[in-house]
Order: sequence, then structure tokens, then C-alpha cells
Amino acid sequence: MKTVLLLPFLTTSLGDAFSVTLTSPTHSILSAVSHRHSAAATTTTSLHATYDDTCDVLVLGSGPAGCAVASLLGSIDDLDVVVASQNFDADWVPNYGVWKDEWDCVLKRYKNFGIDMEGGKEGRSIDREWPVTDCYFGGSFNIPTEQRLRVDRPYCRVDRFALKKSLTKNFRVVKANHISEAIGINMYSPAGSIIHDADGTSIQLTTKDSTAPITMRAKIVIDTTGHETKLLLKDTREPYTPPGFQIAYGALVEIDESKSADKSKVGPYDKDAMTLFDYRTDHFDGDEDATIKATKAPTFMYAMPLGENRIFFEETSLVARPAMSFQACKDRCFRRLKHLGIDVTKVVEEEYCYIPMGGALPARDQRILGLGGAAAMVHPSTGYHICRALMGACDVANAIREEFAKEQPNVDRAVAAAYHSLWSPNNIRQRNFANFGGEFLMKQDVVGLRGFFDGFFRLPIELWGGFLAGWPGLIYNENHETWYKRIMYGVNFILKLPPPVAWAMFTNIVSYSIFENLSLIQSVTPLLGEPESYEYMRNTDRIGDVAAKQEALRMIQASLAFAEMPTEVAAIAEGSETKTSTEKPIAEAEMTSMAVELETVIDTEEDSEEEKLITIEV
Repeated sequence: MKTVLLLPFLTTSLGDAFSVTLTSPTHSILSAVSHRHSAAATTTTSLHATYDDTCDVLVLGSGPAGCAVASLLGSIDDLDVVVASQNFDADWVPNYGVWKDEWDCVLKRYKNFGIDMEGGKEGRSIDREWPVTDCYFGGSFNIPTEQRLRVDRPYCRVDRFALKKSLTKNFRVVKANHISEAIGINMYSPAGSIIHDADGTSIQLTTKDSTAPITMRAKIVIDTTGHETKLLLKDTREPYTPPGFQIAYGALVEIDESKSADKSKVGPYDKDAMTLFDYRTDHFDGDEDATIKATKAPTFMYAMPLGENRIFFEETSLVARPAMSFQACKDRCFRRLKHLGIDVTKVVEEEYCYIPMGGALPARDQRILGLGGAAAMVHPSTGYHICRALMGACDVANAIREEFAKEQPNVDRAVAAAYHSLWSPNNIRQRNFANFGGEFLMKQDVVGLRGFFDGFFRLPIELWGGFLAGWPGLIYNENHETWYKRIMYGVNFILKLPPPVAWAMFTNIVSYSIFENLSLIQSVTPLLGEPESYEYMRNTDRIGDVAAKQEALRMIQASLAFAEMPTEVAAIAEGSETKTSTEKPIAEAEMTSMAVELETVIDTEEDSEEEKLITIEV
């Protein structure tokens, strides 16, 4: 039996859940993956700083988010992109599930970059496709326990091996990890492990078997090491809502079907359907203590029939704070299977998923760019991530490409533009709406969740599909991209809910807005303005009042108090006149700050000397 862990405090995978896989030792620090550039062993810059390697973009982490953005950037022009990860050769292990029509949006977007998702039994990096999706919410609100709610929307299981192969293009690999931890905005420990300057970043990396770090030089560093990254700080200013956690125990199993009267099903689960939710608790009937626990801390079964006698089951706590116990999920999984008459003969693979959801966005003005879990891109209500991360990688790649194409690119402006492409004020508003959804779901017992999702999937697909997408470019998301569309969705949704659940939602809306924060009101009304932007804003305090300083320059030039024009003033005055006569005036917002400190000694009437410091910027 193979056991895989998806824990962000161990190593990297997607960004919200990570894999632990043993790999054989490697004797090479640098390896190439479909690259067009040769890496010099040592590079020396004009500042006489020595680096072991240089690149345009360095991506930290080698899960889908990291490999995606590296492949996309490497496909642009002639950018030299490096992915740094000690575990690059490790397999991706999560069982990624996606809606087929959302995946089609991803395929189309990547096709525009010249990247085709290939492989898998179904093609398109898809291992299995089901034409319909089933849910079970029986046991409450007069819904029979055995009643099935069928959603006419195809669902897919991503072939993680084919996906990794499709996204391992156009970049080089350094099998090393960073050694740094952010202790403030753009400040890191150990000292000197990351150094930013106007032209880029120097960062120290370490290999598994090295005794000394290697130094990499890059224009931009992208962090895809997960929600609990050590390199990025989150904006935890009040009002602040901490993340919730999705916990799941999954098992790929083989089953004995010799006694099954209907080979088209596994227990109640149709083999031609993907079961997204089974929130029933009848397997605890007769056990009062277990029933109470399952009611207060609900979990659901997620089932993917994979062909023949193989099926992937996953018992999941949707979102909770504090997190649900892994052992409780595992125990409930096998107790449910036994109750359903599903005879497991072999556990082929186990999966332990830990997915932070919601929480704060990255703090602004950071030079390192977050992507995936590191940028809090996991859907705050559902835990969906992979399609959002892959689409966001395209937005980031475009933002960086546009800035690098300029005659005088600015690294800070490039990173800010990339952050803005992920978290524009409109995107933040939509996320805040989903954040409230996650907070509401955490407060519901199993009865409330049954009523919630039964009403949810009875909405038009354009409405519930848009909420689950939650990202620009994914199908149906246009139905949630403005405040008035979100408020219309909310009104329609409440009308579909059982009265007790509708009342609970209404009271939660009121209490959340009054006692927690106003982000929900901001997301569904035109009130309270826009969320703070990530767009680049030059610090004009460094420029100051140019007119006042120019006036001082003119007055010093004309002053009779100076027997001789100070050398520094004369030089600045001459340079200013030359520049004015040969070039167009520079706009104040774009003026280059060249501070010259002029220490002048002025004789007063009392023959005393007074030192004055005059700063002139042109």
C-alpha cells in the first residue's frame, strides 16, 4: 500500500496541499527541461557580485501552479525561467477533480500560449470522465435517505502524471529549496539570504546534500510553495478572518463484487456517475454518541469509480476551524463503506488532504510574487483550486510579459501588476462573498448542510456554477463578477433553501456584517468603495515638491549672499539647463529622483556660521 501525504508544512505540490514522496538521490544540481538557454556555472555582474546562476524568472515550488506559470512564461519571447524544487522529480499525488466545462476553459487558455494538455485515458490530461454528477442529501427536510439528486454536468478526474508532463516545458530546473523566512515586508532571515534591488533579487537556495547554499539571481521570484509559505506575509490587519481547513482521508481501493447483484453500481453509487456529496448519516443509526458527533462535525463521502473493481473514496470535512481529525475521517469512511455493503479487499493508496481555505490575502508591496495557495487562491467555500490556479498563472504570465516588453521595465511594477491580475478590487469583492460562504458553512451542522446544498444545486446551473468557479475566465463566472449579480444570486438562493436554513443565513449575514467585518456588504452593494488595490503606486514622497526645490535653486543662483556659487549647485544647475534644452520636460510622477546633498555655509550679519542642508531633486 502506498501512502501519500498532502500537508503544506512538509514540502510542495499545488500550493494548498502538498505531497510527500521519496525519490532517489540526485548527483546533479542543475537539470534542463525543454529550455533554450545554457546556464553558466558562475555569473559575475557589473557590480562585482558573484552568482551561481541567473535567470529572468525564478519559480519556487514544482506543483501544478509552479510548473504552469514557468511553462507559460518560458513560452513567451525568450525568457529564461527556472523552477527551484528539491523534489521536482516527485509525482503529483492529489486526485484532482474538475468540472469538464471548466477544464475546457483551461485547455483553451493554454492553447493560446502554445501549450497543449495531452495524455490520459480520455485525452486532454484527463484520466476519467463521468457524464453526470450525483449527490445525496437525504435524512432532513422530508428528503428520503435514499433519494439521489443528479446534476447533468460532466465531471473529470485529472491524470496528474499527464498534467505534469504537459506542464514541464520551457524552463530549467534547479533541485534546491530556499532557506529564507519573511520577518517583515521585503525583510528576511537569515540576513542576506534574499536581497532585493532595483533590477531584481538575489536568493540563496540549498540542495538536499549540499553543505553551502547556492546563489541565484533573478529579475522576479514567484512563490508557489503553498498557503503557509514562509516567504510571503499575509495582510492580517483588522478586520481579519483566519482560514478554515478542509480535511480529507482518501483511499483508492479494490472491491469484491462477486456478491453484487448489479455490477453497474458500487453500493448505491452509479459507476457512470461521479458522486460529489453523500451527506447521509444513516450508517450511525443506533449509535447515539457517533450520531451526535457526525451531526455537529459533519463529513461527506466523495466517490470516483475508476473502472473494473477500483474506486477512489474520500471522506471529507468541507471546512472547519479548528480542523477535523484525520482519524475521524478515516474511521467514518470505512464505517460508511461497511454500512453500504461495499467489501474492500485492498487499499492501493491512501491520501491525507489538508487544505487551508480563506484567510488573508498577501500583504501589498511585497517584491516576491505569490501564486496558488501562496496567494490564497483556494476557493474559500469549496476548496476548489486547480482550475483557479492554472487560470491565474495565465493572468500572471501576461502581466509580466507586458511589463518586460516595455522599453524601461520596472520590476516592482511588474510584480504589482501580476498581483493586481490575481486580486483586482473586483476579484477581491467576489472572494469576500465566497469568504462569507465559507464562514457560514463552518457554523452549520449536517442538517443545515443538507438543506444548503440541496437548495444550491436546485438553482440554475449558471448561478451555482458561477459560485463554484469564482475566477475570471472560468465558465459561468460572469454571473458573479458584479455586486448586483451577486445580490441577485443571493436572493434566488435564499428562496430555494428550507426556511430554517434560510433564516440561519439571514441572521448570519446580519451578525457577520455587524460584528465581524463589512466585506460582505462591500461585495454585494456599491457602498463602502473599492477594496485596496495591488496596483503599482510610486512613492512620490521621495520626489517632494519639485517646484519649491526648483525655486530654491533659482534663488541660490541669484543670491548675493554667496560670494561664489557652490560647486554642487552649479553642477546641478548646469545639468538641469542642458537637460531642459535637449529633452522634453519630465512629468513629476516619472521624474528620476537624483538627490544631491548640498552643505552650504552662510555668513550671517553676526559673522557666525550656520550649516544648512538643501536637498535638490531633478
